[in-house]
Amino acid sequence: MIMKKNILFFAMSATLLMSSCSDFLDVQPEGDATTTTYFTNDLQAIDAVDALYERFHQEAVYGRELFWEQGAACDVVWGKTRDFPTLATLKYTGDESPLRTIFDTMYKVMARSNWVIQELLKKGKSTTLSDIEKRSLGEAYFTRGWAHFLIAYRYGLDTQGVPFVRYEDFEGGYDNSIPPQQASVIDNYKLIISDMDKAIEYLPRFEEYGDNDRGRAHDAAAVAFKAKVYAYWATWDATQWGNVISMVNELETAYGRDLAGTYEELFSSDFSKWWNKEYIWTIPGNGGSQGGGSEFPGVVLENKGWGQYNGWGQNKPSYDIYEEMLKDGAGNDRLVRTVLEYGQEFQFLGESRAFYSSSDIESGFMINKYMDPFKYEDAANKGYINTNGDWPTVRINFPVIRFAEMLLFRAEAYLMTNKADLATADLNRIRKRANVALLTGTATMADLYHERRCELAFEFTDHLYDLKRWYRSGNTEIKALAAAELNARPRVRHYANRQDPASTFVVGEYEDYTDKIAYQDYMIVFPYPSVQITKSDGKLKQNPHYD
Repeated sequence: MIMKKNILFFAMSATLLMSSCSDFLDVQPEGDATTTTYFTNDLQAIDAVDALYERFHQEAVYGRELFWEQGAACDVVWGKTRDFPTLATLKYTGDESPLRTIFDTMYKVMARSNWVIQELLKKGKSTTLSDIEKRSLGEAYFTRGWAHFLIAYRYGLDTQGVPFVRYEDFEGGYDNSIPPQQASVIDNYKLIISDMDKAIEYLPRFEEYGDNDRGRAHDAAAVAFKAKVYAYWATWDATQWGNVISMVNELETAYGRDLAGTYEELFSSDFSKWWNKEYIWTIPGNGGSQGGGSEFPGVVLENKGWGQYNGWGQNKPSYDIYEEMLKDGAGNDRLVRTVLEYGQEFQFLGESRAFYSSSDIESGFMINKYMDPFKYEDAANKGYINTNGDWPTVRINFPVIRFAEMLLFRAEAYLMTNKADLATADLNRIRKRANVALLTGTATMADLYHERRCELAFEFTDHLYDLKRWYRSGNTEIKALAAAELNARPRVRHYANRQDPASTFVVGEYEDYTDKIAYQDYMIVFPYPSVQITKSDGKLKQNPHYD
């Protein structure tokens, strides 16, 4: 069925647009030496867009770097000491390597998306674009909006937005000036919504793609990003909750999105289960010798994989998230599928094992969501995991946005607009699929907090930013829950004998990064990297309290 040529496996190198890397504030024309005769055929348009997707899949973004920030919440701890503990202690500098790298990478994606949009719009003025070129234009609007969003909510405030410019707004072409800092993040959100609307105009339905193109941007994915943008916009303007409800309604009615039949199939290594009704936007990955996708499943695997595979052991569940999920009952399906705890049976490279961890900093748990590809005997040679353990990608349709998250956003919007009965129905749909007891009363914000935290654990949905936006909420219940987690240190299990799955343990605070400070309002955003402040010559203003 699939798809050795699937666009998002990215075993191939995307050379176009890789040669003209410009730092965000070191602006230069994108690829002048190679682009004067570009977009003369469909293949060139495809190559240009492939290079846009490729950046998101790198280690620097959805591979692992984007996840390090989650150390400041209480769901995940670091399995190894890193040289940027400030991401977990709230002592942000802006110069932490993950923050700096993500910042640089997203502005490169924006610049390259800008260039593709500019060139295709220019061509469209003199000739009719082909169907592939129209789709490519939609994909470039989509990637520009996606990259812009990742910067906007993480750096933008209602009083000060983030830098952004559209090349197509310049008559005669972009003049290579420094992108202006928007007055408010709301202005950024408006521009992102506009890009997603343009993407919807040009993109096909997912169902129109053939097997080899599944994984490309499609119109429902752009609608879902709009829903998420509106939810984050509601942090500053509560009237936007109505737009969240409208977008999720549209996904459900116009696009036929729904929950998958089982929780397990969302994380299956079986290609036939990938494109279910819950699918909205993912990073499809493969193993074997191709090795495309996100490396995160190998990043979270036990370091050295008990001597059988090069797992990295870098992110591990805390006792806190285990305890939260345990509220739905011991051994519930969602807990078992999400977290491995000591003594839990699982399949690893064809053998049945009882989980334990003997490496690095102790947690007592391992993330289980992405372990399905590791269950097979000779998994690497059979194409389930990468033959190169230094790039441990696996055959997983790695979720970025799925319909369950959309239901959770709509439930939150209902709660924030005094429609708790409707929120209850959405939360119970998710709970029913997870095979946990349904809510018997009317849903509260505490129920929303619990459900969002448990359903989306260890996915790139940004639990930390959920806490930060909830901390700013006018709802006292969700604000108190967010404050409690933001100001706590994560706990883990400390075992008497780490190599014995039946060993006794005590629950205590995590041993690393012990000096977490109290959360304050200004921490809702990160500080800009100092090098960008310097290079801007006064045009980029640092976020308040980070001077």
